[in-house]
Amino acid sequence: MITVAIVFFGLLLLGMPIGYVLGVAGVTGLLQLGGWNFMAMAPKRFFEGLDLFTFMAMPFFILAGEIMNRSGITERLIGFAEALVGYLRGGLAHSNMVASVLFAGMTGAAVSDAAAFGNTLVPAMVRKGYSRPFACAVTAAGSIIGPTIPPSNLMVIYGSLMGVSIAGLFAAGIIPGLLVALLCMAVIAALGRRLRLPKGEGGPSLRLILRSFRSSLLAILMPLIILGGILGGVVTPTEAAAIAVLYALVVGAGIYRSISLQDLGEMLVRTARITGVVFLVIASASILGWWMTFNQIPQAIAAAFLALSHDPQVIIALILGLLLLVGLFMDINAALIILAPVLAPLTVTIGMDPVHAGIMIILALNISLMTPPVGACLFVLSSVTGESIERISAALWPFILVEVGVLFLVAYWGDLTLYVPRLLGF
Repeated sequence: MITVAIVFFGLLLLGMPIGYVLGVAGVTGLLQLGGWNFMAMAPKRFFEGLDLFTFMAMPFFILAGEIMNRSGITERLIGFAEALVGYLRGGLAHSNMVASVLFAGMTGAAVSDAAAFGNTLVPAMVRKGYSRPFACAVTAAGSIIGPTIPPSNLMVIYGSLMGVSIAGLFAAGIIPGLLVALLCMAVIAALGRRLRLPKGEGGPSLRLILRSFRSSLLAILMPLIILGGILGGVVTPTEAAAIAVLYALVVGAGIYRSISLQDLGEMLVRTARITGVVFLVIASASILGWWMTFNQIPQAIAAAFLALSHDPQVIIALILGLLLLVGLFMDINAALIILAPVLAPLTVTIGMDPVHAGIMIILALNISLMTPPVGACLFVLSSVTGESIERISAALWPFILVEVGVLFLVAYWGDLTLYVPRLLGF
């Protein structure tokens, strides 16, 4: 265990991509078990780690998000959000949050949301008088709504690996995602006068709301079709993802006529790259995961937690602390794949519902997307806007505190998280 840990953290510190780090650490563990006799397990686990039908949903959701970004649907959703809340003090910041909620029902990826709004809303906010660090901070805080409100690639991974209903996880993510949006909007309202945030012109206009709604109706229908199909039991998440791609293509190319064949080729290449990175992490982590299971490391970690305390409330706090700490330094896909098989059995031991535990773990890792030093959304916004990560992080801390508060509320109030899944019969 010590040798594998040294290899793992040593390669991470040297800057090796996480997919390779996981694979090398796993192979190191296999060599220690029995030399070359165990090496046949590496390719077997590498391919079996990806041999799950539900994983097919991921590239489809990624491609659907790419098409939505390129087709101009993002701008239409932003226009609708502005019509709803743009008249408030800090109106564009509020619009950013509302647009994040609307966009979350399409992409399921925080990085896509951060890139889309970093290119559109951040420059618009700066032109209206917002500081660039604050505009980036609002965008980063809203971006984690994407993988919290369904569809969510992390939920697909967790549900596939742990045998938990993906539709149940999708249903359980709705309330936490909306809570994150509402409380972040409360932070914006609280900071409004102190930061002298610009106030929108005029007041609420029903005519403007209806006009914007009509313009963005086709975009708004997409998440309703996806979620309605999955939660209604009509289609599987994989089938819904494929329908999302078809719908996005029809709207973007056939109705809005804003996508060319060249655009489609670029989007397919980008989807392949993103999917390849995620699948490499999953496959490599499968080798390391088998080695950990063979050595009964998950059971040892669970026993260590239980040795500290048998109180479920304390164990939940320890789990959240571990997830937030690991998320500071590790890619969240890798963290999920490594830690889920360790922590999920522990949550069952203390009596947590599997769907409740899954949402708790996923939300904790989602928050890591906006925390330094390796928060992916921070790097995306920094590269897109030219703002330094340090300045974005300094403006981000009120939102981080609020979202960690939502995390603890979700973790300790199971009935809140499970209300929608129970309502829908999951």
